[in-house]
Amino acid sequence: MNPKQIRLSLVVGMLACSALLLVSPVEPTMTSDIMFDDEVQNRIKEESIAQSTRSQLILRIRHDDGGRITDNLSRVQALLQLEHELMAKSNPETAWDDEHNWVERLETPFQMWADAFASRNRSLVNATNFQEVLEPVDANGWCGNGSTKAEQTAFEATLLLLPSNAVMNVACPAISGTSVLFAPAANEILWMVWIESDDDNPDWSSLSRWAEKVSASTDYQVSAVGLNMLFTKSKDIAEHDLEVFMIPAVLILTTVLALGLRDIKTAIITLGGIFLVLGTELGLLSTLGFKFSILDAIAIPIIMGVAVDGAFWYCRSSRDRDEVRQMLFLAMMTTVAAVSLALISPIRAHKSMALVMMIGIILDWVVTRFLLEELYLKRREILNVDEHSELLPSHQSLSWCWPIALLLLASVAVISPAGVEVFDINQLLPDDDPGINELEDLKSRYVLASSTIALIIIDVDGNSTDDLNRVRDIQQQLGQHPSVISLDTGIFKSPMVLGVSNNNGDIEHPTIDLVSQMNENSILIDDPRLQKNGVTTGIVITVLIDSRNTEAALQFSDDVGQLLVENEIDGAIGGDMTVGAGLARTFEAGRVKQILSAGVMIFIVSYAVLRSPLRAARIAIGTIAIGGAIDGMASIFGGRSVTTAPAVLLGMGFTADYLSHASAGHSPTRMDNSARWLAALTSVSIFVIVAFAQFPPARNTGQLLTASILLSVLLATCLSLIQSKHNRTDSSEE
Repeated sequence: MNPKQIRLSLVVGMLACSALLLVSPVEPTMTSDIMFDDEVQNRIKEESIAQSTRSQLILRIRHDDGGRITDNLSRVQALLQLEHELMAKSNPETAWDDEHNWVERLETPFQMWADAFASRNRSLVNATNFQEVLEPVDANGWCGNGSTKAEQTAFEATLLLLPSNAVMNVACPAISGTSVLFAPAANEILWMVWIESDDDNPDWSSLSRWAEKVSASTDYQVSAVGLNMLFTKSKDIAEHDLEVFMIPAVLILTTVLALGLRDIKTAIITLGGIFLVLGTELGLLSTLGFKFSILDAIAIPIIMGVAVDGAFWYCRSSRDRDEVRQMLFLAMMTTVAAVSLALISPIRAHKSMALVMMIGIILDWVVTRFLLEELYLKRREILNVDEHSELLPSHQSLSWCWPIALLLLASVAVISPAGVEVFDINQLLPDDDPGINELEDLKSRYVLASSTIALIIIDVDGNSTDDLNRVRDIQQQLGQHPSVISLDTGIFKSPMVLGVSNNNGDIEHPTIDLVSQMNENSILIDDPRLQKNGVTTGIVITVLIDSRNTEAALQFSDDVGQLLVENEIDGAIGGDMTVGAGLARTFEAGRVKQILSAGVMIFIVSYAVLRSPLRAARIAIGTIAIGGAIDGMASIFGGRSVTTAPAVLLGMGFTADYLSHASAGHSPTRMDNSARWLAALTSVSIFVIVAFAQFPPARNTGQLLTASILLSVLLATCLSLIQSKHNRTDSSEE
């Protein structure tokens, strides 16, 4: 095939891949599952026989007048009716109307109350006043020794789903200031909701839409709240940023390209190549079933910034075609080498973002090399670059710029504070977002909201009495850990460790399977067993720990691991906070190693292409210096975190890009310097826009990449001065 046919085939193929977006559009998500690979939660999803394995969502319900709800029978019955209409879809004004997502499970305090009263042959739904279900009086209420299982569950639901300042009354009359003659009193309640979908990717925002619909058509204020809903909100913020900044980014990029290349046509064609790259990658990955997170959208401006490099080096530098080809190939390889280290990161979001960036960077090179090269070379002829290729001035003192720059960069890394922030929702929302304040208010009012769930899997035989006893013993020891939250009634404390029931009933030879089948389980988990082909292989113990104490979560994870080892039990611990805190600790311990490893990778790739150990070493040393400085800046700007790590690696990739240009065996000219700075400033114009985003990971990435490119181009200019001196020396000796 001749070059023209190759270009045509490439364009047709990329357009075909882009067209796949019409049948398989990108639908990014944002959940904790996207951030981390949690082996425990993955196993639960595969083997759990519980009704739903999704994280629960929370609805907060208050009356429009702000008055009491729980001891007002008409309001209790109205909300019971709302529960029915939600699940049965019997009332168009309150029915769930999302075809692709549905409510799989719903747990509410009033349904638990109805079950508790029903266990005494009393009907909450048909009562005309509370006395009909509260009498005859049971002096011990729902928390007494003689309470039924349904009453115990109602007591648990009242503690979890009513605010901490609620008056417990019949739920636990032993508490001072309460009475068995009255229903619990509170102005608001929580509902726990589990959502499933037909594509295994539930849209949590569907719950917000239903809540808004019900609030408009009833006398109640219903709002979707809690941590998981804030993940959805962060996704909406990121999508809004993308919509708002995309058009200005395109306009600014076109303007800077047109001014730098002195040709609007070439600028527009270059921009078209960028969109062809984005369409090809997104269409292909989406069709192959790749699950995009909203964090992957950060790669879009990065791919746009990388794409402009070749335009300036072909059109504005004094290098001939073969030299530019080698430089751009080396730049692509070293950038990909640096970013590729994120593929082995324990953080799932890093792997996803790295893959998107790597594919985009490679496609940028393909389009520049095989589609746009001839266009750029023709533009070069018009500009008469070769006639204006003056050598850069050289002076002995300029050779000190390189080591001084390296020392300054190293000093930034040295003086920066250590430590990595544990991932939490605050890193995904603007500082002034009202959702953060609402979450804090929720945590101050509800035990459920102030806790996070730790999940412990223990491998067991479902038919073994010994395994049942071992699990119960572990559960008892877990309940004694200081990190575990206890339901405190003022009379007694009940640690929130939920697993196999301690009640054997009338079973003569109890086993895990028999006990689990006999007992009704907690509102948080309806069956703790894990099964393969109908055979029980494990038990999930759900533990509520304080979500506001990261160190305690780490200590709990370590202690549980030690407990399992000491008891010779096969198992594992997971959960968002325990895994997130553990990964932050791992990342802190390995971040310096990651930067050094990226430097080694870049040295290997550079040496393989250049066959010059000195030039490869300079590129590697420079990238390590920039990597350390950007990592330090991350801690100074807004805090080093797992979301800033890809920016460090990509910054090293940009550095390798610019240093590979500067270390070429060619005396640098003013036009080379012009090409380098124009390429850098064009990329910076994109990242400066990103730095104004509301979505914190995008904003932090924009700031760090702006700094990394400016530092990289300065460092590359310093290196080019050394090259100028050495090349002149070599020429004089000849």
